[in-house]
Amino acid sequence: MDIQVTINGDAETLEAKRADKLLDALRRNGYTGVKRGCDTGDCGFCTVIVDGEARQSCTIPAREVEGAGIETIEGLGTQDDLHPVQEAFVDNHALQCGFCTPGMVMASTAYLRNTDEPTEEGAREAIDDVLCRCTGFEKPVAAIMDAAERMDRGGEVAADGGTAPAEPTRSGGDSNE
Repeated sequence: MDIQVTINGDAETLEAKRADKLLDALRRNGYTGVKRGCDTGDCGFCTVIVDGEARQSCTIPAREVEGAGIETIEGLGTQDDLHPVQEAFVDNHALQCGFCTPGMVMASTAYLRNTDEPTEEGAREAIDDVLCRCTGFEKPVAAIMDAAERMDRGGEVAADGGTAPAEPTRSGGDSNE
């Protein structure tokens, strides 16, 4: 079946099988930055933003996102033009192995977009559903608070002052499933 969605600002048709979860359809269609972890909604590695809310794509039937706006890590920025959240994660050493990073960045981005007054407690809650065994949560929380300041000062623009790329690549790291 074909599902009409908007992904990272572009109208797209996702090819999906009847039993597919959103995670399956995204990865099959080249969005490999969406990581597969537990397939049960417990690890948060597959977190994407659906209609403005952080959601775990392994728990959403693909057929239920017809017409939705979906954002993946590929749509935030590029290696040469980082989004403020990505830049803050790098600058605060809030990543190590990188497997949870896309989910953590997406959950953080949704949190910062949806709150007027970011707090450390709110930041912890925002990433609470994303497991990380490398960094703990101190550095990611510091990164979220740093990103909040960056976004408050300069809006939601990429590190070099430009906007997020108009044509994001679909390569978001390794293709581990």
